[in-house]
Amino acid sequence: MSEDFIIEKGPFEPTLESLRKFECPNWFRDAKLGIWAHWGPQSVPMHGDWYARRIYEEGSDQYRYHWRIYGHPSKFGYKDIVKLWKAEKFDPEALMDLYVSAGAKYFVAQAVHHDNFDNWDSRHNRWNAVKVGPKKNIVRMWEEAARKRGLPFGVSEHLGATFSWFSVNKGADKTGPYAGVPYDGNDPEFEDFYLPNLDEYRSEKRPWYTENPWWHKRWFDRIKDLIDQHKPDLLYSDGGIPFGKAGLSIIAHLYNTSAKLHGGISQAVYTQKDRNPEVFTVGVLDIERGMEQEIFPYPWQTDTCVGHWFYNVHAVYKTPKQVIEMLVDIVSKNGNLLLNFPQKPDGTLDDECVYILKCMADWVKVNGEGIYGTRPWKVAGEGPTSGEAGAFKEKELQWTPEDFRFTSKEDKVYAFQMKWPEDGKALIKSFSLDKAPRVNRVKLLGFDGDIKFEQGNYGLFIELPEHKTCEYAHCFRLELA
Repeated sequence: MSEDFIIEKGPFEPTLESLRKFECPNWFRDAKLGIWAHWGPQSVPMHGDWYARRIYEEGSDQYRYHWRIYGHPSKFGYKDIVKLWKAEKFDPEALMDLYVSAGAKYFVAQAVHHDNFDNWDSRHNRWNAVKVGPKKNIVRMWEEAARKRGLPFGVSEHLGATFSWFSVNKGADKTGPYAGVPYDGNDPEFEDFYLPNLDEYRSEKRPWYTENPWWHKRWFDRIKDLIDQHKPDLLYSDGGIPFGKAGLSIIAHLYNTSAKLHGGISQAVYTQKDRNPEVFTVGVLDIERGMEQEIFPYPWQTDTCVGHWFYNVHAVYKTPKQVIEMLVDIVSKNGNLLLNFPQKPDGTLDDECVYILKCMADWVKVNGEGIYGTRPWKVAGEGPTSGEAGAFKEKELQWTPEDFRFTSKEDKVYAFQMKWPEDGKALIKSFSLDKAPRVNRVKLLGFDGDIKFEQGNYGLFIELPEHKTCEYAHCFRLELA
C-alpha cells in the first residue's frame, strides 16, 4: 500500500475485489427515509445552486446578481461571500426534532461542497466553518443532534470535483467595463482557497475529476480527516469513486473504521453514482433526482431536494403529495429516499419547508408501517403510471386509482393505492388467485373498522370506507395465508 494513503486496518483492502465484499447493513435497508442538510456558504445570496462557480461565469444569472448586489467578482468574490455566512439562528436540536417527526431514520450533513469550504474543524483547510463565517463546527453540531436521537449519521463530500469545477475563478470578463480584469481567484494571497488550478482552467477538457495527483492526495487527507473526526455511518460522494487508489482507500478506511467500532463488522455505507456493477457493488448506488423503473437487485438511494440544492428565493417546491408518492415508489423498488430541505443562510427553514415536513409527519403516523423495515415484494407495483428511470428525471406523476405500489414484511404485503378512488373500490390484479397467495385479512392503515374484500381469479377486490384515512397514497395491509 502506498504510504501516501495510510488507512485503518481491518477486513477491507483498498481494492475493488475486497470492497465488493460489502454487505449493506440492515439499518440502511430498514431506514427508507433520510434527511439531508445540503447547506453551506453558497446559501448566503439565497440565489440557488453552484453560486461559487457561476459568479465567475460572465453573463450567468448569478454573475449578474452578484455584480449588482455585492460587486464585481474581480473585487468581491466568493472568498468574501463565505465570510458573510453566520448561521446565527442555526438550531440543530429543533430541526432534528422536525426531521424525526417527519419520519427520518438517518441524517446526512453536507461536509464540503465543490466550493472548497469545509463545514467541520478541518485540519487541512483554514477555510472552514470553525475559523471563517459561522465560527461553528456545523458537522459536529449536526452529528450530536442526530446521534442523541438514535439516528445513523452521514456526511456528504463534493470535494472531488472542486479542482476542475472551481477553476473558473481564474478567468476574466471578455466584455464590458471590467474586460480583461482578472477575477479574484487569480490573487496569490488566496490560492489555498481558489486552488492552483490555472492549467485546469486553460484546458479544454476540464473533467469532473482532475488527473492532478496533488489534488488526489489533498482530497484523501481531508476526507480521511472528516472520517477520523466524525466516524460517519454513511459517506456520500458526488460522482463516481474519485481518483482510483485514493478513492478506494477512503472507502476501505470508512469501512474499517466502522468495523473497529462494531465488533469487526462494518456498519457503514458508501454511496456514489457510477452505475457500473463492478463499481457500485462496493457500496450503494445513488441516483440524483431520479429513480429505477423496476425492483433493483441491490439497495439503492435517490438523493433529491424539495427545491434547489441551495436556498433560492425563486424556487418552486415539490408538494407534500409528490414527496410522499416518490417515497412510496422508491421504497417499492428497494430504494431509500434522501431528501434535502434547503436552509436559509441563518440556518432556519422557511414556512413551506416546515409545512412539507408536517404533512410528512401526519402521513407517516398512519402509513409508516408499510414503509419502514420492509423489503420489495415479487413485483414493485401495477397500473398504467410509471416514471422514467435514470438521474434527473423526477417530474410529478399523475397517478390513477389503478396504480399500486407494493412492499412486504414477514407474511404481510403492503399495497399502496396511489390515488383514492371516487367510487370507493379498489382492484389489485396482482393478487389474483393464480398469481399470489390467498389473502386472509385486509386492513386499511388508519381505519379501525373491518374492510370488505373478495379474492378471485380477477384479483383482490376491496371496498373502501367513506372517508379518506390520509391525504396521499393510502395503504392496505394484506395478511397472507
